[in-house]
Amino acid sequence: MSESPYVFEATLDNFQDKVMQASMQTPVLVDVWADWCAPCKQLMPVLEKLADEYKGAFLMAKVNADEQQELTGHLGVRSLPTILLVKNGQAVDGFNGALPESEIRKVLDKHVEAPEENPHDKANRLWEEGDLNGALEILTGLNQADPEDIAVLIDLAQIKAELGDTETAQQILDSLAPEDKMQPHARQLAARLKFMEQAGQLAPVADLEKRLEADPKDCEALHQLALQHVIKENNAQAMELLIRLMQVDAGYKDGVAKTTLVELFDKLGNTNSDVRTYRRKLYTLMH
Repeated sequence: MSESPYVFEATLDNFQDKVMQASMQTPVLVDVWADWCAPCKQLMPVLEKLADEYKGAFLMAKVNADEQQELTGHLGVRSLPTILLVKNGQAVDGFNGALPESEIRKVLDKHVEAPEENPHDKANRLWEEGDLNGALEILTGLNQADPEDIAVLIDLAQIKAELGDTETAQQILDSLAPEDKMQPHARQLAARLKFMEQAGQLAPVADLEKRLEADPKDCEALHQLALQHVIKENNAQAMELLIRLMQVDAGYKDGVAKTTLVELFDKLGNTNSDVRTYRRKLYTLMH
């Protein structure tokens, strides 16, 4: 159960008081879910994150459809997850299924006054939503206001790299002090730039796949296809190919498979689930 002060469990007994009456002062987002529903489990953490981020501008009521079948019936739920936004005692909006966070924000912002967002946080949100130019504009302004903010500077370089301006990204990376280059985001940037530099030297994916069909132990094809997957952000496939390369020939090109795996771990960061999985595989392979 969430420990957020803005999230609570709604039941038939408390729904009138904690949802309908409460919505006269504060909008309430009702999430009807079930434990067996995969999209529900995907959506709920996003809704809880937004409830915390909006700091009480709306409350979130969770309705367990299996335990609250009578309430679910009263709400007219036909599929899960079902989301209802209740305001002034009325359901004013809602949706079904696991929408992206950006779309959920659009629903909320029609009815809920969002708190003022930290500019750096907003830049990162726009970046995650694919609005690179919007994120770049904010980060550029923040960098101009405070050129010594290393976190902003590294994010600015990351955006530049994603937009194809690798020269500027490399210049920013080179300008960092040695201790700043050891920060996780700086190491991710360095790995990203190295992979992007290698992109122009690789054979086409179709050619590499044909080579591996003919010879599954073709070390060069395994390595190059892994790099192609890295560039396309197919990270799990890339890691699997690098593990295969180590199994075929761990010493190929002075252990390039292990080196590339570690660089990819740096690029993605330790919180990435694929990184955790393939760190364990690498450890097992080496021991």
